[in-house]
Amino acid sequence: MGAADISAFWTLERTARLLPARRGLRKALPALLFFTDPVRTPDPEAIAARLPAGSAIVYRHFGAPDGEARARRLLAIARQRRLKLLIGADAALAAKVGAHGVHLPERQAHRAGPLKRAHPGWIVTSAAHDLTAARRGAADAVVISVVFPSKSPSAAGVRALGPVRLAALVRAAGRPAYALGGVDNKKARRLIDAGLIGLAAVDGLRT
Repeated sequence: MGAADISAFWTLERTARLLPARRGLRKALPALLFFTDPVRTPDPEAIAARLPAGSAIVYRHFGAPDGEARARRLLAIARQRRLKLLIGADAALAAKVGAHGVHLPERQAHRAGPLKRAHPGWIVTSAAHDLTAARRGAADAVVISVVFPSKSPSAAGVRALGPVRLAALVRAAGRPAYALGGVDNKKARRLIDAGLIGLAAVDGLRT
């Protein structure tokens, strides 16, 4: 297999499914998370319609007036394609539309336990940017960032972890973890041995 063939094989989606740590999962969790962004992914429905079965959409509405309507459109796509829909930072909207769970920002990680008790069938993830945050709360998994240099405004001025530091953080956290930040087809395979149970991306899933 030549270099071009290897590159074509190790797509972000395929790498996510083949992560070794997924074999030890106690709860069925998506291998791939698509994080929406109002600027970087203005048409999230188009991306969601291409996601492989078993993935999840993390819809972040940031207070948009059409947030509920878009959540319902994404949920319809999720049901058609056997995806999961998580709502970012809005448990009330998740419950209202019948989503599959929520993604909590780092500052709300403490809400994971109560939300899981109130909604036993939900998938609850939380964001983490350091070891302290990665150990906080009772989420089913943490989404660790920033792994590689990213175009996200929240990543401005933040030193990317890189595969080695990420792997050390995941081991120290001792819980299921996803990687977010600059993850794309080319970089995904560098994370195969980082101890992750899945990958997360914004720009990396646009094409």
